[in-house]
Amino acid sequence: MAIVMQFFLVVALAMLILAAVAPRFLTALAQREARPVVVTKPAPVATGGLRTVAIARGPNGHFATDAMIDGRRLTFLVDTGASVIALREGDAARLGFFPVRRDYTVRISTANGTILAAPVALDRVELGDLLVRNVAAVVLPDAALGQNLLGMSFLSQVHWQYQGGKLMLEQ
Repeated sequence: MAIVMQFFLVVALAMLILAAVAPRFLTALAQREARPVVVTKPAPVATGGLRTVAIARGPNGHFATDAMIDGRRLTFLVDTGASVIALREGDAARLGFFPVRRDYTVRISTANGTILAAPVALDRVELGDLLVRNVAAVVLPDAALGQNLLGMSFLSQVHWQYQGGKLMLEQ
């Protein structure tokens, strides 16, 4: 009986310590993940007949930009590791996509594990002067995706390269 009481006492003490430490840990974690993202407006560049857009690298080392999806402006992180454009549910709803549970049929592997996504097709994706039609995308729960990703379903339709601290896209 004494061993059982000791066990409960140790568990109760561990829970008290956890209750005292957890808020600080969670606050620090939230602050670390809430890094500001600088969004650059795609800048057109004159290049003899080609349509070119330059996206400056943000202070965090990433390329973030705005794009027009079916006539609505959304902010994206350019992600060459993403096979398709990935949309957060909230932003997908702004575009008129409202997937229900049975629509989440595509298994996506992320750095955080595997998750189901709902496939959608975007009629028009415009980035500055660049236009790509009929672009594959997926919708992910907001909790699974911190920001929209401009993936290879768009990027493979344009020529892109890193040059002078900027991501240059041409069409």
